[in-house]
Amino acid sequence: MNNEALWSVFFNACLVNNFVLAYFLGICPFLGVSARRETALRMGAAVTFVMAISSMAAYGIHALLVLLDAPYLQLISFIAVIASTVQLVEMFIKKVSPTLFRTLGIFLPLITTNCAILAVALFQTNKGYGFVQSIAYALGAGVGFTLAIVLLAGLREKLQLAKSPEVVKGTALTLVLAGMLSICFMGFAGLFQ
Repeated sequence: MNNEALWSVFFNACLVNNFVLAYFLGICPFLGVSARRETALRMGAAVTFVMAISSMAAYGIHALLVLLDAPYLQLISFIAVIASTVQLVEMFIKKVSPTLFRTLGIFLPLITTNCAILAVALFQTNKGYGFVQSIAYALGAGVGFTLAIVLLAGLREKLQLAKSPEVVKGTALTLVLAGMLSICFMGFAGLFQ
């Protein structure tokens, strides 16, 4: 078991090793749903929830597979848990907020294939985190994802009102902003180690 403090696990996943801005995982929803802050915040909350549930399930599955001496089933088991969790989230959002369901569109079911969620399950297992550390890691990764997507959405909303050259409007400007955010987050390197 890893003896790293919970606050360190959380802040490492959130800021230092941000899944979107340091590992470049989860880029599809990061770029696709970051046009408006409200939508970005809700997508971040959904991803955080799925990460937390998947992380808890991954911890249990890993322990069970180690007991059964079948660690080769780990990846497929994690994928099945993530897909099931996303289905539950999708049904909940469709029932509670049909408007949000339509706004998130295809990106909601694509949480299933979000490599950041699978990476949380795999990384926590490889790092040897305990149950509580795994939850802290997943919540840190989810908060980091939410922070990154909301920051990008805020910047994109502000730049819609600004004059910018035609060459960099749209996708090009979004990618430049994402790169600048990534460079900014590099400033956290070495902070919580």
